[in-house]
Amino acid sequence: MKATVYILLMMLAIEAMAQRPAPDVIETSKGALKIQPLNHATLALTWNGKTIYTDPQGGAKVTEGIAAPDLIVITDIHGDHFNPETLLALNTANTIIIAPQAVADKFPEALKPKVTIVNNGQTITKLDISITGIPMYNLPESADARHTKGRGNGYVLKFANKTVYISGDTAGIPEMRSLKNIDVAFVCMNLPYTMDVPEAAAAVLDFKPKIVYPYHYRGQNGLSDTAAFKKTVNDANAKIEVRLRDWYAN
Repeated sequence: MKATVYILLMMLAIEAMAQRPAPDVIETSKGALKIQPLNHATLALTWNGKTIYTDPQGGAKVTEGIAAPDLIVITDIHGDHFNPETLLALNTANTIIIAPQAVADKFPEALKPKVTIVNNGQTITKLDISITGIPMYNLPESADARHTKGRGNGYVLKFANKTVYISGDTAGIPEMRSLKNIDVAFVCMNLPYTMDVPEAAAAVLDFKPKIVYPYHYRGQNGLSDTAAFKKTVNDANAKIEVRLRDWYAN
């Protein structure tokens, strides 16, 4: 019986890997950084023998075929970012979890000992990765906004000489537009929760990442027009590489 279950699980993992495109690769001074889009706000980064998940949700099947996480970063309290059922389904025996205070307060008791709190403006280093919490919030600011300033984090992660920005749920805020020397950015664009395509493009044109992935682009009215985002960005700045990937295949 156990052998049958094991074979079934292996077949499911192989099927998931077959459907998933190969990861993108960014070279750093300490080896390759592999980027695997997974689902909505969920991605896997592999570097220096370590695996990092961002905002895992959708159950353990979303990460089938990918190594267990050494590090998880979570941006916000909403279910498409903080999903306790998914976290409990993952193999987190050796995992460090990074989250802002508002998220940490909602963690299941079994996982709370794994959580390191990082709030806006704070920087820590884990697994040789520098991790900085970046504000993420809606504009105009209001107490009843879906995303209020100080509650959630975007993140800047530094992998040796390469810097990665993960926007989380945010408008085109000054803190994003003033970022410098970003090699890879993951930028959200889904109404009514974050930015529309023109606002996201304008923000990217301000901080000029070398590579940008539109992600988290499913909203109330379906998928945002990422091709229009790419055109808007590249018509104004052809040096920014816009990478369009399918975040909703799973």
